[in-house]
Formats: sequence, structure tokens, C-alpha cells
Amino acid sequence: MKLNIVPARNGSLWVRQGLKTFFKQPLALISLFFFFMAMISIASQFPVIGGTLALVLLPTMTLGLMVASANIEAAPDMRPPAGSVFMAALRAVRQDLRPLLVLGAFYAVGFLLVMAVSALADGGKFAGVYLLGRPLTREAAQETDFQVALWIAMALYLPLSLAFWHAPALMHWHRVPPAKSIFFSLVACFRNIGALTMFGIVWLGFFIGVGIVISLLTGLMMAVGAMGGGDAGSAIASVLMVGGALVMAAMFFCSIWFSFRDSFAGD
Repeated sequence: MKLNIVPARNGSLWVRQGLKTFFKQPLALISLFFFFMAMISIASQFPVIGGTLALVLLPTMTLGLMVASANIEAAPDMRPPAGSVFMAALRAVRQDLRPLLVLGAFYAVGFLLVMAVSALADGGKFAGVYLLGRPLTREAAQETDFQVALWIAMALYLPLSLAFWHAPALMHWHRVPPAKSIFFSLVACFRNIGALTMFGIVWLGFFIGVGIVISLLTGLMMAVGAMGGGDAGSAIASVLMVGGALVMAAMFFCSIWFSFRDSFAGD
């Protein structure tokens, strides 16, 4: 395994490649994303340990969607059947389930440590809202200590996310043990920080643009519903907002594969 140093412009290329791959087989990728989200949602319902279980399962979703994207990219002149893409992702997760769960446990510990450090600033208010689903009032959100805790969590989560960015793929394609995959992922991300920064900027612009369009459409739906005197417009608007957010998340996960593919090469 060899680390490649790529130019910053590759970040925008990864986004374009991810979107192109998504639109080759959107049904398979959306179905796969919803499947993993359903698993994580079910796990989160367990009392006491539900939130931790959900965190443990996150690397499995990352790997599943990366494998699906790799399978679609491997057939540039044709669209592979949706069923084969879906099953290839599930086979990969099943094959590496044990190391994925170990990696997920590391991620859960890291995330909980981030929340614990942020709790030092506000006594755990932000962590309670984020992890336990406690209600958030406008007054609480405007408190200085709550905002400090939010910024601390964001600052600490960035290196945590980079440490796990390539880790599931390194385990699957290069057979790197979980602990080493975290270290190699962090090194690779910092060596290619320019490309990853461009990647994040382009995705942020895409999310904002699509978000504005969705907001306009939902506002129109709600206005039409109010004129008709019913709640159908509001219901459609809610579905459109949630569905749009989930589809964009699936697109984002597809593009992660290309950042890994360009950052590492086999010996």
C-alpha cells in the first residue's frame, strides 16, 4: 500500500465523480443508504446503550456505500443491476463484520470523549441535546456556555472524522488492522488536506444550493396547502425536506470512495 499526494483540485473532481456514480444507479444507492440508516435507527432504540450501538454501526454504512460505488465505477460503459450492487455491499460488510465492529467501537469511544470534553464547558447541555435527544429551547441555544460547547465539539470532531475517513476502506481493500487503519487514515487526510478542503467546500456549496431549492419548493407546497385549507401541503413539504436531505447524504457517501481510491495505491 502506497500513499498518493494529490492536488487540491482533485477535491472537486471527487464530488463530480460521486454525483456521476450516484446517477448511474440511484435506486440501488438510495435503497442501500436507507437500509443502513434503518439498521442504525433500530439499534438506537435499545435502552441505555442504543446511542452507542448506533455509533458502532456507522463504519459499516461507510464501507457498504463505498463498495457499491466501486462496483458501479468498475462498469463505466454500463449500469450494473441494482440487485448486484446492493448484494455486493452487503457481502463486503458481512465479510469484514468483526473488524468493522472493532473500528466502530473505537469510533464510539472517540465520539463520546468529544462529547465529554464539550460537557466541561456547559455542564453537558449540548451533549444531552445531541446524544439523549433532550429538548432545546431558544434561550438555551443562545447561552454562551452552550455555544462554546458546540464549537469545542466541532473542533474536536474534525480530526476524529479524518481518522475514520479512510479506515473502513483500508481494512477492506488493504487488510489493515483497525487501529493501524485509523492512524493511516489520519496521516493520509492531513497529507491531502488541500484536496479534502476543496471537497468539503464544493459539497457545502452543493448542499446550500439544493437546500435553497428545496426550501422554495416546500414553501410553495405549504402555501398551496394553506390556501386549500388542508394539511396535505405541509405533509408533502416535510417529506420533501427529509427525503432531499437523505438523498444528498447518500450522494455524499458515494463520493468518499473516490477520495480513497486516489489517496492509496496497491504495491
